[in-house]
Amino acid sequence: MQVEVDVQDLFYQSSSGEVIDFEYKYIPVARETWQDWFGCWLSSLQADLPRAPGYEVGLRLTDDREIQLLNAEYRHQNKPTDVLSFATLEVDFPQNPEMQDEPLYLGDIVISVNTAQLQAQQQGHSLPTELAWLAAHGLLHLLGWDHPDEEQLMQMLKQQVELLRLISIDIDIEY
Repeated sequence: MQVEVDVQDLFYQSSSGEVIDFEYKYIPVARETWQDWFGCWLSSLQADLPRAPGYEVGLRLTDDREIQLLNAEYRHQNKPTDVLSFATLEVDFPQNPEMQDEPLYLGDIVISVNTAQLQAQQQGHSLPTELAWLAAHGLLHLLGWDHPDEEQLMQMLKQQVELLRLISIDIDIEY
């Protein structure tokens, strides 16, 4: 299965290519690692995916300021959050024979590294573990998962734990 992840790590580099100085040392997850993680996750979730020759996902790592703007605009909640997902599968796409050999764009995931860092500290695990957790959560939203009630939230959390286990990250969570 072909998987392409477009990673925009705004937290790591400015447009000039200089490393941005933050309150704590930020070591980014390599683009190849994101590619491997999403490839593994999508392979395991293949039964939940529409048939396509491949899949594309946008991943944007940003700060609290930008995610608050997005949260206010799209969810009408004027506060930072940890992760937002913008699914393209929620829209009915016209079937275009010319596009049948192209990868299917699943949507975009936006993660606030500021909030992820705080949550990682609260949970007692590393920032990359928290970023993986949030990316898995965002991916499930792209595929139509939601958590409007406690039961569906527990199902989604269990699925996230399984996705992280596939990439050798164990999270001990009570659900």
